[in-house]
Amino acid sequence: MVKSTVEELNPTRVKLTVEVSGEELEPKIKDAYKTIAQQVQVPGFRKGKVPAAIIDQRLGREQVIQQAINDGLQEFYQAGLADADITPLSRPEVEVEEIPDTKTNEGALKFSGELDIKPDVELPDYAGLEVEVEARSADEEAVQRELDELRSRFGTLKDIDRPAEKDDFVTIDLIATVGEEEVDNATGLSYQVGSGTMLEGLDEALEGLSAEEDATFETTLAGGDHSGEEAIVKVTLTAVKERELPEADDEFAQLASEFDTIEELKADLTTKAESTVVEEQGVEARDKVLEKLLNLVEVPVPDSVVQEQTEQHFTSQGHSEGDDHDTEDHRAEIRQQTEEAFRNEIVLDIVADREEVGVEQNEIIEYIVATAQQYGMEPNQFAQMLDQAGQVPMIMGEVRRRKALAKVLEVAKVTDSEGNDVDLSEFVNPPSDEDDGEATAEAAEAEESAETEDAEEAGQTEGAEAEESEEK
Repeated sequence: MVKSTVEELNPTRVKLTVEVSGEELEPKIKDAYKTIAQQVQVPGFRKGKVPAAIIDQRLGREQVIQQAINDGLQEFYQAGLADADITPLSRPEVEVEEIPDTKTNEGALKFSGELDIKPDVELPDYAGLEVEVEARSADEEAVQRELDELRSRFGTLKDIDRPAEKDDFVTIDLIATVGEEEVDNATGLSYQVGSGTMLEGLDEALEGLSAEEDATFETTLAGGDHSGEEAIVKVTLTAVKERELPEADDEFAQLASEFDTIEELKADLTTKAESTVVEEQGVEARDKVLEKLLNLVEVPVPDSVVQEQTEQHFTSQGHSEGDDHDTEDHRAEIRQQTEEAFRNEIVLDIVADREEVGVEQNEIIEYIVATAQQYGMEPNQFAQMLDQAGQVPMIMGEVRRRKALAKVLEVAKVTDSEGNDVDLSEFVNPPSDEDDGEATAEAAEAEESAETEDAEEAGQTEGAEAEESEEK
């Protein structure tokens, strides 16, 4: 039998010692004789038929024992982990301390190694955590914002003869210089003043400019070969345009929605504004509940996890140590993010275990559909990519932790900044609708497609093997 002992070196690192009895090792020794018999050539014996005694005589019993250990070490290590009931976070450097006596076969195999493990954390009761969110309401102003946003989708831009103001749409030319060198230029760019989506300082330079006027400003370049460098930018404004919104009347309601009147449209927008309020307060409450939950307990983070994921981040991004992106400040930021993510996982896994949270297939499908939309991919293609990359267990863990956090939020006490109780039951347990059904069906089709491809590949493989067998 496999027996394990665990020596705690620190809260996240242990030394695991595994002892394998001679009885447990014996099948591996027999397999080792068979393996070696296939590899050696001894006059008078066919390949694979060399007796054990001859192998001992020619190669030595020690080599057979070593072969058995090499073949079985991974299996024995996994059995040792199960016996010790620990979850590894790193692979150890195994050191063999004892092997059975090569003559008498007495004794046991004993090996050990240091490895990082999930910390054992005691999470106190989290029911009734108190958080405060910003007071929001679906008032007339909120409904008007929803209506104006809808009107803006159907708005048209018209040229105007006045200086540019915030929210105007402008056409601009840019020339950037670093020192005496022109490093970039662009013409005919469309930009909304005040959006802050281009260069720092651009909005301030544009406000008050009229067509055919220009201005210069200093900024830090955010992309290209000169990213991070200070530059002087000259902006020339060539046109100012203002968005003209359609009238909010029955004709617009029929154009922009399934409703016949503007009053019906406003009623629907009121419902959407109310849902937006619940969503915004729910997200704020969820983040604050997670922060309070993490403050209930100290979660140690293994250095190896931080180091490995930090290196993986920069490698996957194609950065090399010492380049503009791989800086000490950037590494410190990634390390902090890694530590926070690790603590989140540990605490939420504890909650999920305590609440006996499970994950249904339709929940994984819904997650895949939603994530695929964020990446602009077809759910079918995204599901296949996840399956091929072996990421489905990770997805299951993510869905399970989300549900665990929802459980904590469900028993939290949430009030707004005006002292009112906030009901987030709709956010915690959102009602299903036809869109969810369509999304689920779409992802189910993706999963079925992936399974079909797997089956076809398996059939092709079996067919090829059969043909090969007939040829032989």
